[in-house]
Amino acid sequence: MDLYEHQARELFEKHGILVPRAEVTTSSKEARGIARGLGGRVVVKAQVKTGGRGKAGGVRFAADPAAAELTARQILGMDIKGHTVGTVMLAQPVDIESEFYVSYVLDRAAGRFLAIASAEGGMEIEEIAARRPDAVARMHIDPAGGVTSAKAGEIAEAAGLPPQTVDVLVRLWEVLVREDAVLVEVNPLVRTRQGQILALDGKVTLDDNARFRQARWGAEGATHDDPLEAEAAAKGLNYVKLDGEVGIIGNGAGLVMATLDVVAGCGARPANFLDIGGGASARTMADGLSVILSDPAVKSVFVNVFGGITACDAVADGIVRALDTVRLTKPLVVRLDGNNAARGRAILDGHAHPLVQQATTMDGAARRAADLANAR
Repeated sequence: MDLYEHQARELFEKHGILVPRAEVTTSSKEARGIARGLGGRVVVKAQVKTGGRGKAGGVRFAADPAAAELTARQILGMDIKGHTVGTVMLAQPVDIESEFYVSYVLDRAAGRFLAIASAEGGMEIEEIAARRPDAVARMHIDPAGGVTSAKAGEIAEAAGLPPQTVDVLVRLWEVLVREDAVLVEVNPLVRTRQGQILALDGKVTLDDNARFRQARWGAEGATHDDPLEAEAAAKGLNYVKLDGEVGIIGNGAGLVMATLDVVAGCGARPANFLDIGGGASARTMADGLSVILSDPAVKSVFVNVFGGITACDAVADGIVRALDTVRLTKPLVVRLDGNNAARGRAILDGHAHPLVQQATTMDGAARRAADLANAR
């Protein structure tokens, strides 16, 4: 569960991390009054759960309350990477001397948390890591030991951060542990010309398994900014939007993850993750196809099913029935294997939809779906 920036700031303040004064609003008219209360000159920031707000024009300075109202009006309603801005945060500007990057993220492969820090914040940490890997320090944290002052000192020294950041690193770990987070990030963490260490921007992702303990965030913390993810969630689908052109449907998270890798290996990018699990009914297939086909970036769709408890003929019947209610506008490649696969393929052959193709292997189907996407 991703939080908005203003919610992340609330958690930082709760744990003693300093942040600039700020208020949020959904009204451009109200923004004028907020700016006046903050001293006139403010930074107006779009509140959406995605990066790249600054490059998209979602973060702007306003010199006075009138400019704040105008700027808020321009930002509210903006589309930033498919996220519509419904709220803005107005914050006091800060006299910055230095910018840093700090974060803790769950490293599932290692079974530990990973501290990432750099003395060069304020820009994409991925770009820094790619250009100069030595500028980014990475250190695994034993969950049992956590981040003590001594460990925080090690992180700060490895990253070249000033000693004043040690306390922030300890408190940021407290946010991670006490608030059930799997990611906490501050970019930038700044030192002002007055010597204060402030968190200017924050990102926090809470563990979905801890929703019962995080109910205070309510519907706002659980909403999906991406309209397709919101639509899929409303239909009860396990769907994640990705930046690609091949729509993916599979039964089982492991199979879907493998499918994403195979499609990428064939020279195309997956457009989504969609696991239908054991439910390959006509309704489930129709809902899944409807969501995927609504994505304008999708150029082909790959349905990859291994029949087990749910037999392939039932899946094929679900696809055929789904095509009676969903208008197929892009090529659909189907790979059926396992229980009753031959019968399932026969059902699809009998339906003879002009945009439906079949392949007997996952590699072959992925290659065909990738070719079709790249040809459009």
